[in-house]
Amino acid sequence: MTNPLTALGARSLIILRSFGHAAYFFADLIRAVPEALRRFGLVVAQVHAIGNLSLVIILASGMAVGFVLALQMYYALVTYGATESLGLIVNLALVRELGPVVTGLLFAGRAGTSLTAEIGLMKAGEQLAAMEMMAIDPKARVLAPRFVAGIVSMPILAVLFSAIGIIGAYVVAVLLIGVDAGNFWSIMQSRVDVWRDVGNGIVKSAVFGVICTFVALYQGHETEATPEGVAYATTRTVVISSLGILGMDFILTALMFSTP
Repeated sequence: MTNPLTALGARSLIILRSFGHAAYFFADLIRAVPEALRRFGLVVAQVHAIGNLSLVIILASGMAVGFVLALQMYYALVTYGATESLGLIVNLALVRELGPVVTGLLFAGRAGTSLTAEIGLMKAGEQLAAMEMMAIDPKARVLAPRFVAGIVSMPILAVLFSAIGIIGAYVVAVLLIGVDAGNFWSIMQSRVDVWRDVGNGIVKSAVFGVICTFVALYQGHETEATPEGVAYATTRTVVISSLGILGMDFILTALMFSTP
């Protein structure tokens, strides 16, 4: 039987080797970004494929989250007679946390799996190998434009998610429940800081975009060239991206909002 310490050491070496390989892949991807930016048409096409085609699920989810958040906050605040703060709480919850985080999770589930499957199928069909045979760098021609598009699309989607969520909260709070519209908007405008609240939310979403897009491209590029390998890679993309978003959200929140 294998010594447990030996098995643990071997497993640790495998994990460290995979982290090192991912770091090298990320460095190569960053080096390929300038060349991808020179092919601006490819980036625009990928922004459409990654961002525009994700709008429906982002907007629908944002509206639903706004509805539910307004109801839950109203039931909590009405007990203390503080319903005039409903707009402020909904806004801060969306722009600081729910907007970037939920958008990132949805992005990983929709665009991330699509990217992994696309790159994995290109590898299985030996299209990436054919590019290398023709002296074309697949990272610069295929991966880097998608990487840039994911980083660009994510903050835009997060802003739209938060905006439509606030509108949904307004519909429920003001039009259905009867909260004063002036209080809903005025406290929100006076207490929400553009740079500290909205700006930090956008920074969060950009970081989440890097995580989701990189994980999706890495899993697709390193997958086994089989149908089972591609299917397993898409599952890993969602799991790793989701854990990365939640972990990084805690770190960024601690750094951004630790001081009043």
